[in-house]
Amino acid sequence: MSGSTASPALEELPLRPELVGQMPYGAPQLDVAVCLNVNENPYPPSEQVINEIAAAVAEAGRSMNRYPERDALALRGDLARYLGYGLTAEQIWAANGSNEVMLHVLLAFAGPGRRVLSFAPTYSMYPEYARDTHSEWCTAPRRDDFTIDPEGAVTAVLEVRPSVVLITSPNNPTGTAVGLPTIQAICDVAPGVVVVDEAYYEFARKGTPSALQLLPDYPRLAVSRTMSKAFAFAAGRLGYLAAAPAFIEALRIVRLPYHLSALTQAAARVALAHAPEMLATVDQLRQARDDLATWLAARGLQVAESDANFVLFGRFTDRHAVWQALLDRGVLIRETGPDGWLRVSAGTPAEMQTFKDAFAAVLGNEIHKETP
Repeated sequence: MSGSTASPALEELPLRPELVGQMPYGAPQLDVAVCLNVNENPYPPSEQVINEIAAAVAEAGRSMNRYPERDALALRGDLARYLGYGLTAEQIWAANGSNEVMLHVLLAFAGPGRRVLSFAPTYSMYPEYARDTHSEWCTAPRRDDFTIDPEGAVTAVLEVRPSVVLITSPNNPTGTAVGLPTIQAICDVAPGVVVVDEAYYEFARKGTPSALQLLPDYPRLAVSRTMSKAFAFAAGRLGYLAAAPAFIEALRIVRLPYHLSALTQAAARVALAHAPEMLATVDQLRQARDDLATWLAARGLQVAESDANFVLFGRFTDRHAVWQALLDRGVLIRETGPDGWLRVSAGTPAEMQTFKDAFAAVLGNEIHKETP
């Protein structure tokens, strides 16, 4: 019929075999009163920052007929100054969220016939990056407390011989930080590149060292971060990575042309210029996380030690029933991680109280934690 298109079913299309039956990644986006499922910073930017972002985007709009600055050097310089450690723009890469950064890493260093290794449980997108780049996905188990055993990690690296090792610190979904000696032990034996994903680093307890300080000693090491979490910039979609200039050059080879819009670059530079203000709520969220962990543990639940802005807790014989019961009360958390566990983000005082009230009602409504 003129003006319409054919409407085949998905199974009628020549989809890659490994994608058949797969679902798109994504946590539920539901219209509920309290959203505590995707680890966002619940505090929006100030009116001053919003106005400055609007002005910067308006100025960028004056040249919308032209392609953006392809390598985002000014933004990368701002990111280098924010990180410190003597880094320069040439040692920074930026992309549309840390997701695209990680995809660039695998496009450059993994691929057909190559392996990617991480330590499970960990971020659920990693195996999808491997799948989408035709890389073999491999995992080694974490300890029962979700820490990484250094000797076990070294053994896994020597056995798997991965082209890419992904270490998440603090880990998602568990919140577990990884000590620098463990990262060094892995770097010492890794035949390829090692990426430490520090997406939640700003929420780590004071004194927790960053893998950034290891960069001078390990030319194949990279450390990734994001502005989505602590910076309250999730909608801005800006992730970044620090590494040796040669590592950055490898990522430039595989990035799509003009992958960062002029609007994203402009908005991110304003946010970075206001870094102290944008990060002012981090201490509040750390406290909310710790208070929440204490409150859950007092109810006889297992609580994973967390350096992120969320808490993983359990265990439940039917975690989906608990998740659904909370949703029925207007509270959305995340059904993720090992079987029997749930994850809740740190929120505002009002959000935390609503969660506690709802969860207390759920526990008293015939939905009980798993018996140890």
